[in-house]
Amino acid sequence: MLSAIDGIVVAKRSRLTWTGQRLAAAVKTAAISPGAKEAHNALALRGRIPSLITTVNEEQQQNLFGFFTPAAGVHRQPPATARPVQVAKVITTPQGDVVFERSQRANNYRLTLRRDGTAVATIPARGSEREALRFVEQHQDWLERARARQRERPRAVEVWAPGARVLWRGELTEIRVAAAGEKPQVCLAADVFRVARLEGNLRSTLEAHFARRAKIELPGRTWELAALTGMEVKHVTVRNQRSRWGSCSANGTISLNWRLVQTPDFVRDYIIYHELMHLREMNHSEHFWARVAEVCPGWQDAERWIKRNGSLIGL
Repeated sequence: MLSAIDGIVVAKRSRLTWTGQRLAAAVKTAAISPGAKEAHNALALRGRIPSLITTVNEEQQQNLFGFFTPAAGVHRQPPATARPVQVAKVITTPQGDVVFERSQRANNYRLTLRRDGTAVATIPARGSEREALRFVEQHQDWLERARARQRERPRAVEVWAPGARVLWRGELTEIRVAAAGEKPQVCLAADVFRVARLEGNLRSTLEAHFARRAKIELPGRTWELAALTGMEVKHVTVRNQRSRWGSCSANGTISLNWRLVQTPDFVRDYIIYHELMHLREMNHSEHFWARVAEVCPGWQDAERWIKRNGSLIGL
């Protein structure tokens, strides 16, 4: 998966253990009499307690949680249904407002700057708010630099009207009124698009045209590059993704953002190669990046283009 994110700092590991207290609570939850089955299920549906096994007798109660017994030296986490939801808290710091989120999946403290300018500090399951505050303070220089880079990036125009410049095929292109015809049309370079009217904001109309072009062009290009690299792709979808350029599933499905038609061809191809290589390596290890470099030697140039220009299309 290739996500759109401005920056991230990761540090300090926090230990995650399956505590005896949680195990005791889980056992207590499971020891429900048959007469309380209906009430238990109702609570489970509302997220109040984990939905585990409710038909029990004395013998079953003794062995019910045998699957929770870890091997020596192994700490198991509770089932996903028993995990509390993330809690977000906004704290004003010398570095500005920071959203602090607790995550049961995170192993480290992380500081992230989102595309909308929001700074987010992630607290691991066994971490503390105090340590997270200290972590943000230690990386205030990084946060200031990231915010400065974000301010310097070009921004997309809000109103797409004749005369405005929008990103199309990798270039900032002026929206021009096409020659008079039966219905109003506008041009972006050599491409002509029909619109309902020339007045007002044409963004939704033009983006709908872009998405239709993408659904025609992107699957074909993906199949072509898959054949060149010997990769087996089951299905290609084109979506309206707001935070990523593309993604890949283990079953061979590749999903691409329709906004790739607004980028240069070499960026589009890099994103496709990136997802194709995930069919071999479902991670971002050194081995994965070596595979990307084999099929797309100029991938670093594509990454730099994305960092400089992704804001022009809201990514």
